[in-house]
Amino acid sequence: MRKNIVAGNWKMNNGLIQTETLISELKQQTKTSDAEVMIAPSFTNLWHAFEATRQDDIEVVAQNMHFAENGAYTGEVNASMLKSIGVHTVILGHSERRAYYNETDESLAKKVDAALANDMRVIFCFGEELADRKAGNEEAVVESQIKNALFHLEDSAYKNIVLAYEPVWAIGTGETASPEQAQDMHAFIRKTLESKYGHTVADDMTILYGGSVKPGNAKEIFSKPDVDGGLIGGAALNAEDFYAIVNAF
Repeated sequence: MRKNIVAGNWKMNNGLIQTETLISELKQQTKTSDAEVMIAPSFTNLWHAFEATRQDDIEVVAQNMHFAENGAYTGEVNASMLKSIGVHTVILGHSERRAYYNETDESLAKKVDAALANDMRVIFCFGEELADRKAGNEEAVVESQIKNALFHLEDSAYKNIVLAYEPVWAIGTGETASPEQAQDMHAFIRKTLESKYGHTVADDMTILYGGSVKPGNAKEIFSKPDVDGGLIGGAALNAEDFYAIVNAF
């Protein structure tokens, strides 16, 4: 069954003191929706964030992980390491990881497999660039990213997967994606899943929107029938703004 989720991706922001302050401010907010709330601090602050939210309705998730169980991968973190500090959900395939660190559909498939093998939940990100959108290739790009990284999985794996559509062209470019464009793509994503796995898997899939969701547009975006929440960037760094988005349902 679908869940409403609002996940805050803090990216490479906030040292320990800033993390403590933001979590304290988040805990002072009032939640009026039934949405699941997640935050993704930096690796150095995951344990502290987990400890600080242990008694709260906030799940701490990781921004990335390696596919190997262990080995000579300097600077990397694996699934078992994350689970050892209480982290059971990981964001994979974020557009910045794809763009800056050359992550491919093939390498992401390995990461997805590793996370699922360790009983972790995956927030799997994908989306088209501005050139793709202008050329009218957005559906083909999104379909390819989903199929290449996920379509080797069995139906049962999808209970531990959340999808997050990121229109890269609408993030920090000055371009704006309308709620209708978000709905159109989310409906297409659901249709793509249905073509492979059938109606039940597609209908139960939680699909988040990651295109510059803010307090001012969250309610309209979340009102669309195939949009189940948001993967939030900049607005997640402000407790009041973030909970305005959480409560937009």
